[in-house]
Amino acid sequence: MSIHVAGIIGLVVVFIVGTLRPINLGALALMMMFVHGTIFGQSVQDMYRGFPVDLFVLLAGVTYLFGVASNNGTLTRMVEGMARLVGDRRALIPWTLFIIAALPTMAGALTATSVALLAPLSLRLARRYDIAPHMMGLMVAHGAMCGNYSPLNAVGAVVHQALASNGLQISSGALFLANLAYNVGLGVIIYLVFGRVRFARREPGHRAPEVELEATVTRSPTSPPVAQVCTLLTIVGVAIAALAFELNMGFLAFGAAALLHLVFPASSREAEKKIAWGVVLLVCGVVTYVGALQRYGTIDVVGQSIAGVNPPLLAALLICAVGATTSAVASTLGILGAMTPLAVPLINRGEISLTGLVIALAISSTVVDSTPFSTAGAVAVASAEDDERSRVYRGLLIWGAAMVVTAPLVTWLIFIVAAG
Repeated sequence: MSIHVAGIIGLVVVFIVGTLRPINLGALALMMMFVHGTIFGQSVQDMYRGFPVDLFVLLAGVTYLFGVASNNGTLTRMVEGMARLVGDRRALIPWTLFIIAALPTMAGALTATSVALLAPLSLRLARRYDIAPHMMGLMVAHGAMCGNYSPLNAVGAVVHQALASNGLQISSGALFLANLAYNVGLGVIIYLVFGRVRFARREPGHRAPEVELEATVTRSPTSPPVAQVCTLLTIVGVAIAALAFELNMGFLAFGAAALLHLVFPASSREAEKKIAWGVVLLVCGVVTYVGALQRYGTIDVVGQSIAGVNPPLLAALLICAVGATTSAVASTLGILGAMTPLAVPLINRGEISLTGLVIALAISSTVVDSTPFSTAGAVAVASAEDDERSRVYRGLLIWGAAMVVTAPLVTWLIFIVAAG
């Protein structure tokens, strides 16, 4: 059995066992990677190379910072302010956050950064307004994805550079607008599927959110106003530094949380326990294994095999499917960088539209970022309250699986078949 076949089988086994039994997928993935690597002569040092340090720091740092903000009442105050602005117009909350999430990515921020800044606030608003938490997580995630291919965003730059290195180019405006329209359409579907019934009714005796929030803040005896003001200013500072100066969001969050914990030890007590270690293990374990498959060349082998498939329309669909499937559990930038060149031989056959195939592949590889194994989805799951985390995880897992199946087919039909 080849290393590539064994690797794919191992990944399938991990997901099947992890789905059927109550065990962390990340732990299974790390164990399977070790067995797989040992059989095929990989050193432990090589296995470590695929560990996503940046993702680990981001997840742990953001949940630590907002753990401090939660403990000292700052996050509750932020939700209270938003609730007063919204009033009883709770049906507008998901779309408001959808739009707000899109702005940073259109200005150049990565999707994960935008989601990390908004997920904690959005999920607590969902709790106060009786909105499905996974719906809010998805609205924020797909709102952020709207800006993925703006002329200022690094995700679009990866695609254009990969094409340029092969002497090809497409319209940046066409790619951006197609992705924007697709994610807005997904936002409408999310809103209708998860929110229509809830927004159409009002629970009898439902208290105004601001009353609940004020009661929560009042019950926090270790939350001095100074600590809350400093925490709010610190979060704003982290956001500005990450968005405007492109500094690492994870390290900024870690540093900010540690500083607040040092200055206000009483109100920050045990905030580190709110780091979502289960989510960190889940995501980092799966991504490490998939990183090993990329390092072995498994993804490239699959892509190259598909490029020669006939007819070309079928090959185009399969390439989009591989991009969606692998990106759902791996680095989107890495997959786009690898898959775009693999589509070039198919494009050079002259039977498939260059623009259509690139748009279909690009969208298929990014809308799956809402899965719990991708950065944006993982941040949303990690930001959920302990009692809601499993529900958010399941919601994003089901939706992400739907994206893996539908995005390649729908984009293929719209941008390749219909446009060709």
